[in-house]
Amino acid sequence: MENRTILLCDDNLVNRKLVSAMLHGHAYNIIETDCGHACINKALQHAEEIDLVLLDISLKDISGIEVCHAIRSSSMANAQSLPIIAYTAHALEDEHKNYISNGFSDVLTKPVVREVLFSMLAKHLG
Repeated sequence: MENRTILLCDDNLVNRKLVSAMLHGHAYNIIETDCGHACINKALQHAEEIDLVLLDISLKDISGIEVCHAIRSSSMANAQSLPIIAYTAHALEDEHKNYISNGFSDVLTKPVVREVLFSMLAKHLG
């Protein structure tokens, strides 16, 4: 199996390192960013290699929803089909519906459970 590239955006270093550690040793390359603007820039810069975006909702500069909108409305060839996963502690059902209606492909609730993470990756990356 070829390596898949995940763009991971979270302004909390501990959260980024936790997810990276869970994925270490598996067929994933991780590109980490710590703010929304950097996530958009990395998505555009690495458009052809990114297979999935794991995107925190509450970022220090702009919201994850704004980042999702920016990626979806970009000139990236896969802007509409790229799996973008909301990665958040906001776990209410109405919030999940809001994320999906705002362009997210799925929602991963924090704290991240390893089995749930891998199940979601399998669902969206095959």
